[in-house]
Amino acid sequence: MANGLGTDEDLIRAVIARQFASLSWSEEHAPGWDEFTGDFLAGASLFPAARPAKPMAVADFVDRMRNLSDTSLKALDETVLGVHITVFGNIAIAAVGAEMTENGAETSHSVEMLLLVKSDGQWRIAAQAWDKASAINPLPDTLVSAATSR
Repeated sequence: MANGLGTDEDLIRAVIARQFASLSWSEEHAPGWDEFTGDFLAGASLFPAARPAKPMAVADFVDRMRNLSDTSLKALDETVLGVHITVFGNIAIAAVGAEMTENGAETSHSVEMLLLVKSDGQWRIAAQAWDKASAINPLPDTLVSAATSR
């Protein structure tokens, strides 16, 4: 148990669920920018799928997504398909298979990798990177099922 709230894996799964829920919105449901940013350590870097790889600050990512939500991306639904977590002491890595549906029509898949650090009893994201799935680069079988692995 960690703080009587569940195992470290349970707490990390809660962070992941909150991340994906906060980045899902529609015209009736606003994005959760504060929930999204609250799970990151100060100075955390994001690495979007675009290449060459270029780090992005969390605030810059939120500004970009906020602009999209106000203009061309009126609805985004992010769903966790599967998760694999490895914990060692106060550090962890999590691989997440995800599905995104944009504006109720265009669906895509990705794998997101998170580096997490436990500090003051809370798991926070230190870095996050993702890449798009394709026919050439499909989602790993372990991250496709809604049943998550440990």
